[in-house]
Amino acid sequence: MLASQLLRRTAPAPRLLLRLVRSSSLQSLGGASRRSVTTGDCGEPQWPRASAGGRPLTLSALLPGLGAPPSGPLGGRSETQCLAAATWGRLPIPEEILTGQDSWNGVPCRAAVGLWALAMALVVDCYTKNPNSKDAALMEAARANNVPEVTRLLSEGADVNARHKLGWTALMVAAISRNDSVVQVLLAAGADPNLGDDFSSVYKTAKEQGIHSLEVLVTREDDFNNRLNNRASFKGCTALHYAVLADDFRTVKELLDGGANPVQRNEMGHTPMDYAREGEVMKLLKTSESKYMEKQRKREAEERRRFPLEQRLKEHIIGQESAIATVGAAIRRKENGWYDEEHPLVFLFLGSSGIGKTELAKQTAKYMHKDAKKGFIRLDMSEFQERHEVAKFIGSPPGYIGHEEGGQLTKKLKQCPNAVVLFDEVDKAHPDVLTIMLQLFDEGRLTDGKGKTIDCKDAIFIMTSNVASEEIAQHALQLRQEALELSRNRIAENLGDVQMSDKITISKNFKENVIRPILKAHFRRDEFLGRINEIVYFLPFCHSELIQLVNKELNFWAKRAKQRHNITLLWDREVADVLVDGYNVHYGARSIKHEVERRVVNQLAAAYEQDLLPGGCTLRITVEDSDKQLLKSPEMPSPQAEKRLPKLRLEIIDKDSKTRKLDIRAPLHPEKVCHTI
Repeated sequence: MLASQLLRRTAPAPRLLLRLVRSSSLQSLGGASRRSVTTGDCGEPQWPRASAGGRPLTLSALLPGLGAPPSGPLGGRSETQCLAAATWGRLPIPEEILTGQDSWNGVPCRAAVGLWALAMALVVDCYTKNPNSKDAALMEAARANNVPEVTRLLSEGADVNARHKLGWTALMVAAISRNDSVVQVLLAAGADPNLGDDFSSVYKTAKEQGIHSLEVLVTREDDFNNRLNNRASFKGCTALHYAVLADDFRTVKELLDGGANPVQRNEMGHTPMDYAREGEVMKLLKTSESKYMEKQRKREAEERRRFPLEQRLKEHIIGQESAIATVGAAIRRKENGWYDEEHPLVFLFLGSSGIGKTELAKQTAKYMHKDAKKGFIRLDMSEFQERHEVAKFIGSPPGYIGHEEGGQLTKKLKQCPNAVVLFDEVDKAHPDVLTIMLQLFDEGRLTDGKGKTIDCKDAIFIMTSNVASEEIAQHALQLRQEALELSRNRIAENLGDVQMSDKITISKNFKENVIRPILKAHFRRDEFLGRINEIVYFLPFCHSELIQLVNKELNFWAKRAKQRHNITLLWDREVADVLVDGYNVHYGARSIKHEVERRVVNQLAAAYEQDLLPGGCTLRITVEDSDKQLLKSPEMPSPQAEKRLPKLRLEIIDKDSKTRKLDIRAPLHPEKVCHTI
C-alpha cells in the first residue's frame, strides 16, 4: 500500500527536552524556580516540544566522534543535568569550567563550547517559536484545532491560501491533523482544496532553499506533522491527499463537498485513491471519483459544443481550413468514443515550410491537455539521421553508456501516455527509426532499452514532412489560377451573382497518382504509409490570408513598441498590400515575417537610434504618395512598375493631428561599402 510508504511505522520517540523536563535531575535543578510549562492535548510541553525534532537525542548522538561519555557525575554535573540546566537557563558558560580542567562532563572543551552553543540555539528557537504574522498564526491555529482563533484571524485579514515558507497551506495542516471543523471553516472562507504542496522531501527541499536539512526536518515535524516519512516526496499533494493519509472520513467528506478534485495527481502521479485504505474512505473516494468523472465528461461535452475544435484552431492558425477540418473530425471521433481503442491516431502533415504544420500540432496539444508541457512531445527527427542514434529514441541497451537515462521518447511517454507526439521533419530520420515507428503506430506500444513496454494507445502521433511540397504548392497555385479565370469569365458573361472564392480542394486523383508514388519512393515501404490514419495537405496562402498574416505581424510589433518604448504604432491599409509582395511560396509565413522586419522594423530601429522617437509619441506607417499609384496595378504592369517597389515611410502624428515625415538617415548598405587593402 502506498500509504505505508508515506507514513512512519511507529510514532516518533519522546523528545529530548520532554524527557529532561520529567527527569528527577531537572526537578532538582529547576524546583527552586517553580516555572510552569503549558501542555497540549497529549501532555507534552508546547515550547520544549519544538526544539528536539521529535527524535531521541543524546550527547553521543550530537557529537558522534567522541563516543559515549563516561557514566556518573563528572565535574559535579551529569550529561542530563547539563542539558536540563540549559532548558532553564542554568547551563554554565565556557568560562565557568574549572581552571586546569581540559574537559567538561567528559567532553573536550571545544566540544563543550559547541554543545553549549547548540543548547542555547535550542532555547532561542523555543522562545521564537510563536508566529509573528497572521498567516503563520493561522497555520498554528489550524494545527491546534483552535476554531475560534482561526475564525478571528480570517476576520482580521489572514490569507486563507497563504503558504508556509516550505510550501504547505493551512488547509493541508488541518487535513493531516484530522481537524475537520477547521477544514470546514477554511473552505467556507475560500480556501482552495486543489492547491498542491510545494514541499517535496526533507533533503530536496533543503537543497532547493539553501537551508540545513535538520532545520527543514524540525520545521516539518513541528509545523506540519511528525508521522510522515521524511524521505518520501509530497510534491503536489493536495489537502485531500493528506486527509486520506490521515484516514479521516469526516475530513475527506468535507473536502469533497468543498470542491476537492478526487482524481488530481501529485508529482508522483498518484491520486488520493492510491493512498486510501480499505474501508469507508475508499468507498467514499470511489463514489466521488465516478461522480466527478461524469460531471467532467458532461462539462467538456458542453464546452465542445459551444466552442468546437475547429473554431479554436482558427483563432491561432490562418488559413488551412481543409487541414483544420480533417484534424478536427478525427479528434472529435476520439473524444466521443467513436474510434478504435486498440490503435493510436496517426497523422502525416505535408506541405511547404512555414505554412502552419507545427503550429497546428501545438494547438491540438493545448486543446487536448491542460498541461501543454507534458502533453506535447516534440522530437526533431533531423537528430536521428544516423543508425546509432536510434538509442536516443528508445534508450541504450544494458551495458552501454546512457542506459539508465532512458530514451527521449520513452521517458516522456511514461509521464504522459496520451500525449500529442510530434515527429518534426520525419523524412530526415534513419530507416531504422521508421521501423520502430511501425510497432508504435500499429499496436500503440513501445519497448524501451530496459525491456519495459510502454502502452500509448491513447496518444496522438503527428509527423511533418516537406516531401512533395513543391508538387503540392504548384498544384494549389494552378487550381487557384483556374478558379480565378473561371470567375472572371462568368463576370464577363454577365452571369449575375458570381462570388470570388479562394477555397480549393486537392483531388483524389492528384493524391493517388502524384503524391503517393513520391511518398512510397521516399519511405520505401507500404506498411509504414498504411498505418497513417490521415494524410493532411497544407496549401500555400491566398491573398486574403496573406493580408491577415501581415496584420498579425504588424500587431505583434505594435504591441512590442507600446510595451518597451511607449510608442503607438498605426499603419494604412495600403501598407499590407505592399508587404504581401514579399511572400515566397517556399518559405511560407516566415517570408512575411522577414519582409516586415526588413521594411518596417529596420526603420523603427534606425529612428529610435537617431533619437527621432520621443516617448509616448504616435507613429504611422504609410506608403509614399508617389508610389500609391503602383498599387493600382493594371492588367499588364509595365516593366518599369515591376522593377520599382512602393516605398514605406514613417510619419509622426502630433497632438494637433498633424503629421510630419521622419528624416531617417539611411545606414551604409553593405554592398556599397568600399574596402581598401
